[in-house]
Amino acid sequence: MSVLFGKLETEVEINAPAAKYHELFTRRPHHLSNIKPDKIQSCDLLEGQWGHLGSVIHWNYCYDGKTTVATDLIEAVDDEKNSVTFKVVDGPLLEHYKSFRLIVQATPKGDQRSLVHLVVEYEKLHDQVPDPHSLLQFVADLSKDMGAHLSSQP
Repeated sequence: MSVLFGKLETEVEINAPAAKYHELFTRRPHHLSNIKPDKIQSCDLLEGQWGHLGSVIHWNYCYDGKTTVATDLIEAVDDEKNSVTFKVVDGPLLEHYKSFRLIVQATPKGDQRSLVHLVVEYEKLHDQVPDPHSLLQFVADLSKDMGAHLSSQP
């Protein structure tokens, strides 16, 4: 019997303070379409307030050469630990996964650097569904882009 539950993790070092990265990913993700429009076309708040528990966000993004969407619920926010958890509640990912979560945590590494820890937790609908390595890499690359943008800001 194959395992349908999975967890993938990676870390990315960025040239930006952890709190600024967390602020951008949690409370200003709608700015990502200006920072990296080739990856994030739009990010809209459907319910709640930016960065607040229970808020619902709709993403329109380009992944693996295709434009796609996801609707996420902010499941957890910890400003002290610069951490946020998104749970996918609608979109094409749920055609392959029963559940899908992204956990993002930025840890300070000196004054102007951070280590971003990314975790994807998922349950596949069946054993033919691949592990989402490329999606984790997409978020890692986006995190590097965010760090580069933040390091260029005053």
